[in-house]
Amino acid sequence: MRHDYYYYSKEQLLAAPRLPITVMEDNAAVFQAIAQEMAEEIQRKNALGETTVFICPVGPVGQYPYFVELVNRQRISLKNVWFLNMDEYLTDEKQWIAKDHSLSFRGFMDRAVYTKIDPDLVMPESQRVFPDPKDPENMWRVIQKLGGVDICFGGIGINGHVAFNEAQDELTPEEFRALPTRVLEISRETRTANAIGDLNGAVDDMPRWCVTIGMREIYSARKVRLGCFRDWHRAVARHAAYGAVSAHFPVTLLQEHPDALLRITEFVANLPE
Repeated sequence: MRHDYYYYSKEQLLAAPRLPITVMEDNAAVFQAIAQEMAEEIQRKNALGETTVFICPVGPVGQYPYFVELVNRQRISLKNVWFLNMDEYLTDEKQWIAKDHSLSFRGFMDRAVYTKIDPDLVMPESQRVFPDPKDPENMWRVIQKLGGVDICFGGIGINGHVAFNEAQDELTPEEFRALPTRVLEISRETRTANAIGDLNGAVDDMPRWCVTIGMREIYSARKVRLGCFRDWHRAVARHAAYGAVSAHFPVTLLQEHPDALLRITEFVANLPE
């Protein structure tokens, strides 16, 4: 069956998307916009004396160098900021992979974010939360305690997953939207796509298990901000904006979110001649 929206021109893509889209010049522009929104929201909440709560990805990651630079240059305090990371790879024994593993999201955040921020500005370790395979429900408890998530940032996987919320065709949209933080097996297509970017295509060495924040947590965020910039994101963005709302392509559920935005590059917006 042919899906016509996969072949939409830029003009057709932007005509009536059910998931709002902003087109930006290139990858750097997308990442800078994410970093700027992060910084501005923190400054806004700091001025009100309120806590800022973000759900943060490790993929996309291009926003973090810009964010770190903004924080250090503008002296933005993160002392009242919580980063709730989306997910982490697990061993076959369903434990976090080692922090020093090249694929560890926990290790990445330490190396690329927390240790790059001035110690006088960075948040305490207790406010850097990863989903725990031993206590998945802790993430929801933290979110409830903090009064909800201000913004969920993320990307979209090749099969429409947000975080590692893999497609489950047998579920209704309502059932999928209610899925909590949990341990799950990563699909072959996701492992393959990630292996291309992270392990030079060594799919057999990609972890098979993960712990992921649930669609419940993502959908509960007051704002959702996604970025698409890869070559295969051309089809993903079109499916996200025009596909039927279904658990088959989970990001389509965000068509019904009250404040979601997809930032894409000109490269993604335009199909090859």
